[in-house]
Amino acid sequence: MSELLSEAAFEAHAQELFAAVSALVEQGRAVASVHANAALTMTHWQVGRIVGEDILDRERAPYGKRIVATLSRQLVGRYGRGFDEKTLRRMVQFFHEFPQERIVATLSRQLTWSHIVEILPVKDAEARAFYVQQSALHNLGVRDLRGIVARKAFERREIADAQVVDGSAVPLDAFRDPFLLDFLGLKGSYQERDLESAIIREMEAFLLEAGRGWAFVDRQKRISVDTEDYYLDLLFFSRPLRRLVAVELKIGKFKAVYEGQMKLYLKWLDRYERQEGEETPIGLILCTEASREQIELLEMHKDGIVVAEYWTELPPKRELEERIQIILRDAKERLARRELAAVPDGERGASNSSETDESDA
Repeated sequence: MSELLSEAAFEAHAQELFAAVSALVEQGRAVASVHANAALTMTHWQVGRIVGEDILDRERAPYGKRIVATLSRQLVGRYGRGFDEKTLRRMVQFFHEFPQERIVATLSRQLTWSHIVEILPVKDAEARAFYVQQSALHNLGVRDLRGIVARKAFERREIADAQVVDGSAVPLDAFRDPFLLDFLGLKGSYQERDLESAIIREMEAFLLEAGRGWAFVDRQKRISVDTEDYYLDLLFFSRPLRRLVAVELKIGKFKAVYEGQMKLYLKWLDRYERQEGEETPIGLILCTEASREQIELLEMHKDGIVVAEYWTELPPKRELEERIQIILRDAKERLARRELAAVPDGERGASNSSETDESDA
């Protein structure tokens, strides 16, 4: 009996020791990871400073392009793809946007280089500072950061603050937290963004259901061109077509600029995402307005290809148009109910009566 007790005691002690050592190892790894990320971020900033100052000293644009391309080839040859030309240009941009080393040293302990890459395309300095602060304060992952940047959380906060009247009991910065902004019924262009997001979510589910052999690839796919970032609404892969299908939703009627934007996306996907054995990507632009829907189908090379033949493997155009109309109507109703819920009780009766008048009309 005593042997059993001593064996049990031994096992318990071994488990306690294992737990204690494991905690130390995990803590050490976490500290090492923080230091490694900080070192990487600072190294990238210092590289950006050296290259940026070298280009500035010579004040010749052609020289700048050549030296960055040459340096990139040399660095990739020695250190790998982490120093490709696009990344090298981001390092230079990092130095230009955050020129003070003291600030960068603090920043490097809070955010990873991947966070920096998401923040750099933001042009407004105050907005960049806001996203840095939110990332550090809420310990945001890269995907969460990308989400609040795409939702324009900074701009929405500005609009929300503007709705607080003088003398209000609501503090001016009551809406600083971007996660709270998702619950606001904001009007104007940002309501349109909310509407677009609601339609995209439902359209994604419909396309997966109606598109035979379709697989979901990504939502808000980042397309990086030089130092500019764009975000493609939806990306699928069609097994029957053996190609990527890019989908963009636009509120309102079709504009020529949408075609140029989609063609840019398709060229990027063809160069960086297309795999061996796949055909060139095609793009769907879904446009909608109050009285009509329009669908444009684009592909990289039209020579010898009849666009209509794709509809045999895509959801039928008429079905897409009808579905957009239903999704648009339902999304508008949900947003209207959300705004109505935010109206004070004393004003709700007037809102309800006006809605009744409109429906009767």
